[in-house]
Amino acid sequence: MLVKDVIEKIGLKPLTGETGVNKELAGAYICDLLSWVMAHGKKGDAWITVQTHSNIVAVAVLLELSCIIMPEEVEVEEDTLNKAEEEGIAILQSGLSSYSIAKELCRIGIE
Repeated sequence: MLVKDVIEKIGLKPLTGETGVNKELAGAYICDLLSWVMAHGKKGDAWITVQTHSNIVAVAVLLELSCIIMPEEVEVEEDTLNKAEEEGIAILQSGLSSYSIAKELCRIGIE
């Protein structure tokens, strides 16, 4: 399923416009520790995190993640959004908790 389909199906807000929305989304990973995500995240995962520093974009690029999802309407630093747009990484926002986002992803077939 494409990132843009997930945006529509679970009501995510794209903070980076159309950037990265045509990437394939294959799974999800929830973690706020960058080094742990680097060790355990997988290509094509949506990464759910409350981290907002621009280093999240570097991790997403390194692992070829499909997108980054911010739970609970976490605000993202402007520098991070600009870096994500440069690197082609979609940053999305939701009012739901990380757990509820994961449940919604499972509901639409993403595990």
